[in-house]
Amino acid sequence: MSELKVAVVGSGYWGKNLVRNYDRTGALKMICDTNEETLANFKEQYPEVETVLSYADVLSNDEIDGIIIATPAETHFGLAKEALLAGKHVYVEKPLVLDEKEAEELIKIAKDKKLILMVGHLLQYHPIFVKLREIVESGELGRINYIYSNRLNLGKIRREENILWSFAPHDISMILSLTGEEPEKVIATGGNYLHQHIADVTTTHLEFPSGTKAHIFVSWLHPFKEQKLVVVGDKKMAVFDDTLPWEEKLLLYPHKVEWKNNVPVPNKADAERVEIPQDEPLFLECKHFLDCIDSGIFPRTDAEEGLRVLKVLNAAQKSMNTKGCEVLLNSAVEENLAQVHETAAVDDGASIGAGTKIWHFSHVMKNTSIGENCNLGQNVVAGPDVTIGNGCKIQNNVSVYKGVTLEDDVFCGPSMVFTNVFNPRAHVNRMNEVRETLIKKGATLGANSTIVCGNTVGRYALIGAGAVVTKDVPDYALMVGTPAKRIGWVCECGEILPQSLECASCNKKYEETGENSLTPCE
Repeated sequence: MSELKVAVVGSGYWGKNLVRNYDRTGALKMICDTNEETLANFKEQYPEVETVLSYADVLSNDEIDGIIIATPAETHFGLAKEALLAGKHVYVEKPLVLDEKEAEELIKIAKDKKLILMVGHLLQYHPIFVKLREIVESGELGRINYIYSNRLNLGKIRREENILWSFAPHDISMILSLTGEEPEKVIATGGNYLHQHIADVTTTHLEFPSGTKAHIFVSWLHPFKEQKLVVVGDKKMAVFDDTLPWEEKLLLYPHKVEWKNNVPVPNKADAERVEIPQDEPLFLECKHFLDCIDSGIFPRTDAEEGLRVLKVLNAAQKSMNTKGCEVLLNSAVEENLAQVHETAAVDDGASIGAGTKIWHFSHVMKNTSIGENCNLGQNVVAGPDVTIGNGCKIQNNVSVYKGVTLEDDVFCGPSMVFTNVFNPRAHVNRMNEVRETLIKKGATLGANSTIVCGNTVGRYALIGAGAVVTKDVPDYALMVGTPAKRIGWVCECGEILPQSLECASCNKKYEETGENSLTPCE
């Protein structure tokens, strides 16, 4: 079918499907994988195709026109960059990369070298979806009010990425294509059931400038398989159900809502089937990549489209990290109101609230959310994946590691210490054993104090200078020593409470509600 020749790099769970389809096109020349047994099996199945263990052998082969990358997402940037610099056209399975700056760098290299850079968003090539997009663009559905997509199953459960990054890119890609615009607001929540730090179920809400809204529900903990996209217009509604037989996959419902006596009344109608020629979406996608190389046209899912999807994924992840707070896209309102010293570093994917100040040589890492009116002193490190509430003050030389959450108005004294792994070893990677630490609203952590991971410091508690916290701390507790012990109670204003439990400074009254519990009086 084609004189062009390609190599597939990574031939595992999904890569084997790419191998099969590129062989079907006649363009498959080489398979590259680090597993010798896998390559041996492919050699038996495709005896005329070369198999290599080294990626360098792919890059140096002058007969290879394009490279198909189907490896774990964290390797995409390095492999794609090497391929482009070697003068090869590149197809990358979703997601394109994990970092937006890396995506922009790949886009620039491809543009400068006049090479095709395509992302594997398979459903954009599904004949059913292609027809659905034509119907939407024709105006047959009318104004699109909302879209929802369910992608649910029991497995395949991954550990290198959560369900959002594994399943949702397909749905985001389709929704962006149908709306023809980028969302201005993203809200996402997730549930971690099989692993403390990997979401198994997520829901994502998108709001677009036109007023269209979209909802994405993905899960690998669902009792049955469901792959359904519903598009609701003010004239008709469409349902793309990829689990049904081909002739039933796309149904149009000419339902309407009519107003009678100032009351909305639904007017239901029978579903209309849409006849569409059948073909394998992955084969069509593979063929499209070859056609783009041959003709020089831009792919339907080029790297720019991959970057748009990546921005939504990162915004959804940021929202999940902040317990469902909304994330604004294409808006730098809050970031522009923050003050960041020129020597400080703020990574892409970090969020900084209005009025927050970040001082000399500090570093805010990716997927970290810092609220409004915070103050981070000199040489502070926050992140990655850390949430800091509003009004927090973090003094010099403090590191807020992954696994630590600060609620509003927390004070971290100079050089105090958080930990996040209970039994660290330099030669053993234990980041999958991070223990969560929660510092509740208004708490104060004194200079040089240490909070051992896995513990909670209660509301308005005060940890004395140099104290070492090894267990949960009650609300309003005054803790000192090593290990820290409660020696009294403190008021919300910070004053130590007398035996009467009435603050001499602000006159606020408290009562003991247990042997180790204090609550303010009404």
